[in-house]
Amino acid sequence: MFYRAFRALCALTLRLFFRLEPPVDPTEALKLAGPVMYVGNHPNGLIDPGLLLILAKRQVTFLAKEPLFRMPVLGWIMRGMDALPIYRKQDGPGDTTKNEGTLTASVDALVQGRAITLFPEGKSHSEPQLAELKTGAARIALEAARKGADVNLVPVGITYEAKNRFKSRVHVQVAPCLRASEFLERPGEDPHDAARRFTDAIAAALRQVTLNLDAWEDLPILETAETLYALSKGEEAGSAARRQAFARGISLLREEQPERFEQLKNQLAGYRARLSLLSVSSDELTSQYRPGTVALFILRNLFAVLSVPLVLLGFGLFVIPYHLPLLAVKAAKPGHDTESTVKVLTLLLLAPVWWALLTGLAWWWGGAGFGLSTLLGVPPLALFTRYYLERRAAAWHDARTFFVLMSRRRLQAGLLAEGKQLASEVEGLVTEFAPRLSA
Repeated sequence: MFYRAFRALCALTLRLFFRLEPPVDPTEALKLAGPVMYVGNHPNGLIDPGLLLILAKRQVTFLAKEPLFRMPVLGWIMRGMDALPIYRKQDGPGDTTKNEGTLTASVDALVQGRAITLFPEGKSHSEPQLAELKTGAARIALEAARKGADVNLVPVGITYEAKNRFKSRVHVQVAPCLRASEFLERPGEDPHDAARRFTDAIAAALRQVTLNLDAWEDLPILETAETLYALSKGEEAGSAARRQAFARGISLLREEQPERFEQLKNQLAGYRARLSLLSVSSDELTSQYRPGTVALFILRNLFAVLSVPLVLLGFGLFVIPYHLPLLAVKAAKPGHDTESTVKVLTLLLLAPVWWALLTGLAWWWGGAGFGLSTLLGVPPLALFTRYYLERRAAAWHDARTFFVLMSRRRLQAGLLAEGKQLASEVEGLVTEFAPRLSA
């Protein structure tokens, strides 16, 4: 009961905070029955296990670092979810010998046909690529396989557009399953070597579904190149799979042709900077502003003015819970990889309390009918207010882009020509490196 209730609350909170891509289950692998181990990269604190919690269509047992179990509210949640503690030397006084009990419990869970989840990097981090994996996941899966369990290991890649920003995109991608029985030690092979071999296979699978960069400074270059390529092909930009391939291509280009890499990097950076000065994107340069489209845009936004009183009510009611997560971040000063964890946990704990407070005040002030109306009306009002503000922000950006481009036609034409030339260069590189990236 606790698991289902907490999962539903997490699903609502995370889907409000992030835009999940794809918006539905990314693969049937997240619905597998029998003994399953989900392993993922770990760039974003407790958000990563939260995503696997809401995407896996079965109850999952999590392995988590032991200090989380000692935190006031979080420890209660961990115990309610039947999570298993992992004791690490860097966490202080915890007894690492207790890990044998955790490993045994994990193996037993798999033998019983349950699903478990862990993050073999061993820590949350903000590095631009996958960290070296610990062998714990492989050892657990192999030990369960020795006891007769047909364990499927599912590598899950999580890629955030901007992991600490509200309503940013997060892409979840799943690699083909790895069967633990296929990695059992060969005749004469040491079990530790088998675990290392299995761990290397897990790392290779995770690299195929995560964005691995040599340096974070490559990210804007990669995004610009991928957008130009997508536009040249008439496709939608932002494909996670294509960006992963581009990241591997950029690494090869830097390693094998450093001068050509630096030249393309400088060209893309300059183009991106010129777009930034205008606050427009590559795809907006090709926008066609027909009179009918502009008139419809104006009418639609004039009609939206009718909703202003309702939005003002919503803004007044929710301005405090909106800002409290930001204040919590300032007070806690978390690392970059745990900032959104603080925001989401604050929202997760605050939202029910604020809802109950508004309902109680309405009941006290206007009676049972007013209280019940508030109880039922607060969630849709909050969602409508958020949606309205998002749409108005998008409309303001569209209007600004229209006036900028209409008043600078020569500049627009120059940037379009530059973008096409760069897209041609990127397309040539794709043709050159594609056979090696798909091998």
